[in-house]
Amino acid sequence: MTRWIGTSFKMNKTLSEARAYAAGLSSALQERPELLHGVQPFIIPPHTALAAVAAELAAQSAPGEPDVPGRGSVVRLGAQNAHWEDDGAWTGEISVPQVADAGAELVEIGHSERREHFGETIETTRLKVASVLRHGLVPLLCIGEPAQVQERGETAAYILDQARGALRGLPADQLSRVLIAYEPIWAIGAQGRPATAAELREPFEVLSREYAGKVQALLYGGSVSPENALEMLLIPGVQGLFVGRAAWTLQGYLEILRIASTVEKPHVSGLG
Repeated sequence: MTRWIGTSFKMNKTLSEARAYAAGLSSALQERPELLHGVQPFIIPPHTALAAVAAELAAQSAPGEPDVPGRGSVVRLGAQNAHWEDDGAWTGEISVPQVADAGAELVEIGHSERREHFGETIETTRLKVASVLRHGLVPLLCIGEPAQVQERGETAAYILDQARGALRGLPADQLSRVLIAYEPIWAIGAQGRPATAAELREPFEVLSREYAGKVQALLYGGSVSPENALEMLLIPGVQGLFVGRAAWTLQGYLEILRIASTVEKPHVSGLG
C-alpha cells in the first residue's frame, strides 16, 4: 500500500526558495532512498514556481520522458488550483492545460480556504475535478467541516455531501485516479487544534465505506507534524498525509517522509 505524503506551500516561498527546496528534496531522496519505502511524495508550490520546481525535480525523472519537466520524477508535482475551462476570458485564473504545461501532475481542488474566501462551491469542485481528469491529471479533492458542524455531530453527512457532489457521475476508471484529503477546518492553519485519533476514526470509517478501493487514496490533513504523523498514519483508513506548515521546511518534510516510510500496517486498501 502506497502512502501519499505531500505538502502545499500555499502563498509562501519565492521562486528561489521553492527551487532550493525542490533541489534539496531531490538530493536528499537520492542519498536516502529508504525514505521512499512505500511512500509517494508530492509537493504543491505556488503557480509562479511550478515550472522552476519541475525543472529541479527533473534530476529524478525516469528515462524516456525528457520533454515534460518533472514527469516521471519520484516526487509528484501539483498545482494549488486551476479553472474548469481550458481557456477564455477568466482574468487572473489559470487552466488545467497551463498547469500541466508547467509540469504539474496533480491539482488541488476545494481547499477550505478556497471555499471560504473565493466562493468555491460543490458545483465548481465538480467542474474542476472533471477538467483535471479530462486532461489526464490527478485531482486532489479537499473536504472538511467547520467546528460548528463537528460539535453538532454532523461531520459524516457534511463531508460525504462535499465528496459525493464533487465526484458525482464519475465512471470507476476516473474515480480510481482521485485523491481525497479530509481536512477538518477546525484543525488546519496557525490557529488549528490538532485532531485526536479518536476524532478521526469516524470520518475515516465513513469515507472508507464509501470510497476505499474506489479512489486512489484517502489522506488526512490538519496540524500534522512529526510529533503526531505516526499516530495519524495508524488510524484505520488513512492512506497518507497532506501536511501544512510542518513541511514548509525541507527538514520537517523529510522527517515526516522518514516516519511514513517506517509504517507497516494493513489499511483498507485503495488503488494507489
